[in-house]
Amino acid sequence: MPGIVHWTARHPNLGIDVSSYLLVDEGVVLDPMVPPEGLDALREYGEVAHVVLTNRHHDRDSARFAEAFSCPVHIVRQGLHEYEGKGLEVTPFDFGDELPGGLKAHAVYEEWPDEGAIEIPRARALAIADGTIRYGQELGFVPDEHLGDDPDETKRGLREGYARLADEVEPEILLLAHGSPVIGGGADALRRFAQQP
Repeated sequence: MPGIVHWTARHPNLGIDVSSYLLVDEGVVLDPMVPPEGLDALREYGEVAHVVLTNRHHDRDSARFAEAFSCPVHIVRQGLHEYEGKGLEVTPFDFGDELPGGLKAHAVYEEWPDEGAIEIPRARALAIADGTIRYGQELGFVPDEHLGDDPDETKRGLREGYARLADEVEPEILLLAHGSPVIGGGADALRRFAQQP
């Protein structure tokens, strides 16, 4: 992926590997965990100027990045309540806003009010929070216990949201917070996801 660095690290609360990304040209880190090689491994790519979270749950190691790189942490306004009293200073944004590096924040599904997708126009990429994960070669849903009181309705809303984004953004690349990225044919992968039962 040109200008995008991907790594995985074990999430201490989930006990699974999760994905993080450095957008080199934009100087932005998405949903950061400290890489296994340490933070200094990222310095060879240039400045880390901003941390952007795809939803409120993905602060992960943001505090360590903010301290190490003296950079702000950006989170969608609907998720601010998660950070009250946490000691991590965050900068809110709204869906539809242009973010640092020319990124754009998109809403996905109104019943998950802070579930976002971040468009990286330069790379024709879309970063996805928790609405879909990658199982093998295809996208799928998280287990039903993570989909609220009405999983079927949540799935309907997520399918509609990602079908809309496939048409609006036409991404070639999907940067998934959970699972390896989809490189090439990202819009079609979202459309197949949207057609799932």
